[in-house]
Amino acid sequence: MINVVSFNGGRGARNLFTSFLEIEGVHITSIVNAYDDGKSTGNVRNFFRMLGPSDIRKVQEVMVPTSLTDYKQVMHLYNYRYPYSDHDRILSELTAFANGSTNDLTGVVVSDHVILEALRTLVQHLVKGIQLIEKAEGKQLSFEDCSIMNLIYAGAYLFCAGDFEDATIFIDKLFKLRGTVLPTNNEDKKLVAIREDGTILYSEAEIVELRSNSRIKKIYLLDQYPDRKVVAKMSIPEVEQYFEIMNRQVTITSKVERSIRDADIIIYSPGTQHSSLYPSYISKGLTESIVSNKKAFKVFVTNIGEDYETPSYTSEDFINGALRYLRMGTRHTVAPNDLISVALVNNSFSNKELEKYVKFTQAELDKIGCGILVDAFEDPKNPGKHDGKHLATYIMEKYYQQFKQS
Repeated sequence: MINVVSFNGGRGARNLFTSFLEIEGVHITSIVNAYDDGKSTGNVRNFFRMLGPSDIRKVQEVMVPTSLTDYKQVMHLYNYRYPYSDHDRILSELTAFANGSTNDLTGVVVSDHVILEALRTLVQHLVKGIQLIEKAEGKQLSFEDCSIMNLIYAGAYLFCAGDFEDATIFIDKLFKLRGTVLPTNNEDKKLVAIREDGTILYSEAEIVELRSNSRIKKIYLLDQYPDRKVVAKMSIPEVEQYFEIMNRQVTITSKVERSIRDADIIIYSPGTQHSSLYPSYISKGLTESIVSNKKAFKVFVTNIGEDYETPSYTSEDFINGALRYLRMGTRHTVAPNDLISVALVNNSFSNKELEKYVKFTQAELDKIGCGILVDAFEDPKNPGKHDGKHLATYIMEKYYQQFKQS
């Protein structure tokens, strides 16, 4: 069995790791940070004081095997969002399922008794948690556009005594996933950032959603979201200093550490950098685990198209940015080739009308200090996106070449 570990977000590298799922003899572990706080995920996070399940949910969804007896019903649950926000109605429906008055959950009935009863247990913990928190703290959970799976993850979180990783693994085993998904860490921190022009991004959602041509200068992990009114009275240098002293370093879990140390291939997947990838890279213990695994083939995949987090980035910017944040997670001096065996850079630009391709300068790439492979990785049918099947095959071929050489 070849163990592949991928650092990725919720959707950015989906076509890559789904392609690895189809390769016989390969087991893929997806490592994802859980700082997402947009929309219903933010509501669930704030109410239960937990990490965000949405990106974990998105990756686990594609790992559900089609051979699962209740595959269609489970897919319905993964994709269902309440089209109404009537608090009492939704809570009543969840309560009816929890106490066994009905087997219907958002319009579907699961036939597998083990899955049905496990879901009932999770919803029981969810309902009890909602009722107790609302009564004790005098607040109400908002169900607006809420994903039912976000609520089920919250129930799993309560069932697992507040251990988010255990909740993730519970869902993994329940649906017999084809791969493994692990949260980078178990600590509920808030992701914020500052742009080079001084703009403050007060949440992960703002990092993702607020468009700008100004680059993000640095990300931070805080215990609490900063008070906008207080921060507004501070100068930008003061805000930076404040965020520096309030920044908290989180530590990877033992399961994440073990998966990295046992990996044959480690992939830094494409995707949104500041919200999906850099927050994972700065975790304590991550860089040391990567460096200590001398046998692993470590592949960095540069983005093909720009996004709002990385305006005007070149391929070398993506690689150097990852190295910068990986080095933040350790006090040791780390050479680029200890972290990245080879970086894959796209040179195919099939759609001439698509202006925001990520370009590169070969001379700058050569300065980085790791292997560079420039080739065509774009899906010609989906300009600006990777051809996941070709990319997975390419990585496996290069891995076998290195394996033979060593």
